[in-house]
Amino acid sequence: MTQRRIEVLDLLRGLAIAGTLGTNIWIFTDPGGPAEVLNALGAPGTAETLLRFLTNGKFLALLTLLFGIGLELQYRSAARRNAPWPGWYLWRAGLLFVEGLIHYLLIFEFDVLMGYALTSVVVAYLIGRSERAITVWMVTVGSVFTVLIGLLTFGMLTGSAAVDTASAPSTLFSEGTYPEQVAARIQSMGLYRIEIVLIVPLGIVLFLLGSRLMRAGVFEDSARGTALRRRLMVVGLAVGLPLNLLTSFAGPGWFLVDRYLLPPLVALGLLGLVVTVARRMTGAPGVLRRGLTNVGRTALSCYILQNLVASALCYGWGLGLAARFDDLRPWWVPVAWLGICALFMTLSTLWLRRFERGPVEALWQWAYLAPQRRSKSPGEDARASADR
Repeated sequence: MTQRRIEVLDLLRGLAIAGTLGTNIWIFTDPGGPAEVLNALGAPGTAETLLRFLTNGKFLALLTLLFGIGLELQYRSAARRNAPWPGWYLWRAGLLFVEGLIHYLLIFEFDVLMGYALTSVVVAYLIGRSERAITVWMVTVGSVFTVLIGLLTFGMLTGSAAVDTASAPSTLFSEGTYPEQVAARIQSMGLYRIEIVLIVPLGIVLFLLGSRLMRAGVFEDSARGTALRRRLMVVGLAVGLPLNLLTSFAGPGWFLVDRYLLPPLVALGLLGLVVTVARRMTGAPGVLRRGLTNVGRTALSCYILQNLVASALCYGWGLGLAARFDDLRPWWVPVAWLGICALFMTLSTLWLRRFERGPVEALWQWAYLAPQRRSKSPGEDARASADR
């Protein structure tokens, strides 16, 4: 894989990290916080609905595809080194789960890393199988997932299915202390972690799809890469995007379709579009592209930072802006998003001038390699680090 392709992947990761904040910022800036999960993502009002439509689910799906691509790269690395698979990748998945658990307990109720860790364990045992076997898994899991979303949507439309947020009082986020919020995350773990039931099956499909796109040459500067990206843009932007816009305005009963079923199609279009545009750019990267690329290189650090900063700005234990600026919704919310994005793009750029990895990435890499150092030569350690 060429250095240019790695830069494109970093650009995509940076865009996905900024985009996930574009969805989560509506939760942070709601005075009810994550306890109002359905209201926070249902988007009352035309302007707010349109603003949320721009990011809701799409960049989470893009990030999931990129995790699948990363898993494919790990698999290729192990194959080149004749290393057993999944081998130490399971330790990597375990570290990701612990990181997600800490992030959930201390910072944000709707962490996705725990779900990704569980998904990666399943996919690690599938990625080396035949194309036919992978197709069977994708079709089977995807069909079950679609049926599940359909049944839940029917229940929401008919009023027979709903999420009970009574166990997490909304005043906790506008008035409660930080220790009280941590305690509430422990007490309401069943409520806040229920999304994993949807993230894991969707993740299996998108992880495998990301791996398959990588093998199909989606990042190649070739005729087949160009043709593949063009098809992705047609499916995602010409078909998926209009349908997703319709479900965004169809009401809260269509919430699950709007967030989990159609956004992956749009994410495919975004993947094709970003890679196509990036390949046509010449000259030195501008401030925006350089900033997003640096965010992609420090993705885990920026993911945690953006949620920590948003919490400190919006919750009652911090500046309490969610309650103070509630009358200014929805217009102050994009401003908060832009400010936080500018902050982590700036910090990641300054950090990478002195260090090779972000702070969380460096700690994570140390923890990943620590139990392996006695059984690896220095050259093998260097190759494993570079492959990451």
